[in-house]
Amino acid sequence: MSHYARIPGREEHLFELTAVHLEAPTGGQPKRHDATVHIILVNWNYGGQLRECLESLVCAGTTGPPPIQQVTVVDNASSDGSIDGLDDLPLPLTLIRNTANRGFAAACNQAAASSEADFLLFLNPDTRLSPNSISRPVQAMLAPENQAVGIVGVQLMDENGNVTPTCTRFLTSGMVIRRILGLEHLRSSPWPPHVMTDWDHKASRMVDHVMGAFFLVRRDLFRRLGGMDERFFVYLEDLDFSLRASKAGYRTLYLTDTQVYHKGGGSSDRAKARRLYYALSSRVQYGFKHFAPWKAWGLLGATLLVEPVTRVVHAAVRGSLTRVRDTLAAYSMLCRNFPDMLRARHHGQHP
Repeated sequence: MSHYARIPGREEHLFELTAVHLEAPTGGQPKRHDATVHIILVNWNYGGQLRECLESLVCAGTTGPPPIQQVTVVDNASSDGSIDGLDDLPLPLTLIRNTANRGFAAACNQAAASSEADFLLFLNPDTRLSPNSISRPVQAMLAPENQAVGIVGVQLMDENGNVTPTCTRFLTSGMVIRRILGLEHLRSSPWPPHVMTDWDHKASRMVDHVMGAFFLVRRDLFRRLGGMDERFFVYLEDLDFSLRASKAGYRTLYLTDTQVYHKGGGSSDRAKARRLYYALSSRVQYGFKHFAPWKAWGLLGATLLVEPVTRVVHAAVRGSLTRVRDTLAAYSMLCRNFPDMLRARHHGQHP
């Protein structure tokens, strides 16, 4: 039976978020036989996918070291009953029920706050693991030559067994401008794309960033960087973390020795206007955090004045009135909430 605890939602910040500079680690690796993993899932109306994911953990956690020390599901006020009836699973399971949707980054920090495991695995509920999906990435982290690797991702597969491009380059202002102008999908573009679609993802290599659907992190690194930046409600919080880890001297490894099924779209697939709003607001936050001020303000102007037109025209050409409505609704939310975003930027705790 699971260790099944219900912990009330907490609203306080869970880490002291301060500016840091780290050197790449030179020692202190956990030993292969005693390394532990804490798996963290953030749920918001994932339906039966959550249970299917947890059931796959049962198999993945019995194929050898490292042991799963804890599995935490943080539920952001779901209304679909997806977190009910999970206590029969043979997992060291803890359930945190939030009374409101705190966002993905905040929920990740909430779960990781009291962790004592060597590694944190942030896992989307719409994934299903194979038997070696945990052991192989951790073994890679423990290899002596990978002491400077702070983050590991694995090969993600779609429902047809095809490899999904999930590695990205760090976002630049030029990439955002090309997105706004609709130039990112040009067949003969001279610019490298944000998502690494120019590479087949069939070999292990170091990359800038791996998608957060399967995001294995050294706990020590997570804590020393202050966790996820909670100003990103959802989207780009993982990219921001990878960039901060890179600046601190750590690297990200994409591993093809094991595969994980990922449905994609997730629970936000049913709320397309709000999903677009969160994507846009996170991009604005990312620009103000990581770009020069003049670039950030310029991108904000283009986001508010140019991109709505290009998106609406594109949707209209495709004959999708629903997409036109969703686009207008998303930009309306962005305009209404922009003052709050500015206040969060000025009072944020992360560097």
